[in-house]
Amino acid sequence: MPLDMSKHISWSELLKYTLPSILMMIFTSVYGIVDGFFVSNFAGKTALAAVNFIMPVATILSTVGFMIGTGGSALVSSARGEGDEARANRYFSLLVYAAAAVGVVLAVAGFFLVRPLAALMGAEGQMLDDSGIYGQMMMVTLPFYVLQYVFQSFFVAAGKPHVGFCVILVAGLSNIVLDAVLVGACGMGLVGAALATNISQVIGGGIPLVYFVRKNASYLRLGRTSLEGRVLGRACLNGSSEMMSNVAASLVAVLYNLQLMRYLGEDGVAAYGVIMYVVMIFAAVFMGYSIGSAPLMSYQLGAQNATEMRSLFRKSLAFVAVAGVVMFVCAQALARPIAELFVGYDEGLMQLTVEGFRIYSFAYLLMGFSIYGSSFFTSLGNGVVSAVISFLRTLVFETGAIILLPLAIGAAGIWAAINVAEAASLIVTVVFMVKLGRRYGYLSKKPTKDASAALSS
Repeated sequence: MPLDMSKHISWSELLKYTLPSILMMIFTSVYGIVDGFFVSNFAGKTALAAVNFIMPVATILSTVGFMIGTGGSALVSSARGEGDEARANRYFSLLVYAAAAVGVVLAVAGFFLVRPLAALMGAEGQMLDDSGIYGQMMMVTLPFYVLQYVFQSFFVAAGKPHVGFCVILVAGLSNIVLDAVLVGACGMGLVGAALATNISQVIGGGIPLVYFVRKNASYLRLGRTSLEGRVLGRACLNGSSEMMSNVAASLVAVLYNLQLMRYLGEDGVAAYGVIMYVVMIFAAVFMGYSIGSAPLMSYQLGAQNATEMRSLFRKSLAFVAVAGVVMFVCAQALARPIAELFVGYDEGLMQLTVEGFRIYSFAYLLMGFSIYGSSFFTSLGNGVVSAVISFLRTLVFETGAIILLPLAIGAAGIWAAINVAEAASLIVTVVFMVKLGRRYGYLSKKPTKDASAALSS
């Protein structure tokens, strides 16, 4: 049975409810990591650099699904908290159909633009050819990738996060097996890696579509709906911070690559790719928890249950703090083994990766608070504050640090940029949490009338 959100949620219930979302985000990250492992070891570092170089483009386009999913799940969960199940399902159906349509449009445009973009970003020769092939193949299944992001949030809102995790688990394992066969055994290189990802994305986006079309045991089901521009607009506005965060992260990745090419060449890009594989998993823990807990907060806001909002808020901050310390310790201890796993065939590249990894890892102590903070305000229907946190964290603080720090301390400044950005972002997040605490009720006895009605207006 789905979790009864109207009752008090204990620590064990909260962790049990959010764990599938955490695992779901981790396995979503497996696509790029597994591709990188097999490409690096079977196709070489130029091919690895090409994958890391072009992947941000596909990620930027797919994040429209993340925007619709996170922003829309808040609307759907709030409607459920108010007791209007019919409206919740109508919103859900509209948002899924809209995401699928947008995914198709972006896929067609992306297919023709991905190679020129790679050239514009500085790829040349074999790296340009590899980037173009991999990028165009990613566009073929982009609509399913968009839907996968949408359903990650809606499985949680539907009270079935474990079903969402099972889908991603199957998709992730398929990617691993197919990479081993196509890239490792058959020697298909980049084409094999891209094909493995294509198939896994069809699984990740297609199975949920079938699940929600059919009669199921969740709170949600796809059915008839109507075009409600206001609902689409609110969902997109509310989830814009999550999209901005993902788009900005991809743009920042492009900037990292440009700086690394300038200071360290292709080895720098390859090293950054390995570091980002670990970052993807660690950040996925924070993102998964945020996605998993967001519908619970939206439901309580709709029900005007300030006591439970305070409980969820305090538990969430504690989780983020403990997880950050654990990640930092693990990153410091495992830097060399991880570098050896991916680039052990090149001693210089491995040393560069270890050095960058250990500097970068200090960010794990702080990044969870901003990731949770952005998602937290989205769950409360305040997409503006959520977007401000995301915008400042990446496009202002991190971008500025990536550009300025290397001028002062050289290449080491590229790896240290994230630490400066996360510290500044933490300050901004704390200020917003304290300032708006009484308005929404997580720091007071009751949310204001305007705040509790924000998601249903």
